[in-house]
Amino acid sequence: MAFRFEHLEIWHDAVLYANEIYKLTKKFPREEVFSLTDQLRRAVSSISTNIAEGAGSSSKKDFGHYLDIAIKSTYETVSLLFLAEQQGYIAETERVVFYQKAEILVKKIQKFKSFLK
Repeated sequence: MAFRFEHLEIWHDAVLYANEIYKLTKKFPREEVFSLTDQLRRAVSSISTNIAEGAGSSSKKDFGHYLDIAIKSTYETVSLLFLAEQQGYIAETERVVFYQKAEILVKKIQKFKSFLK
């Protein structure tokens, strides 16, 4: 048996993105463990979590609401990556790669949301 969300490409993409961000944050300074690292990890894990939670909704409208939250969490992740770059924790080239992946993920989530309607 598989849960509905496990069949969704956007959920798999969001989990992969989160895993990549987790690996990235492992190199952040120790003093950031309870600050930027934690906040970035919570934001990125919220993307797949909201997709999964939305898949359990009883209506397409409610599912769409969770997809909107997943998109907002992606935006939050991108914003935090800018801060990480400005603090010198990641290079601009790393931020750009994650920025581009976020753009693709948001487009896929938006496309799926349109499909729901």
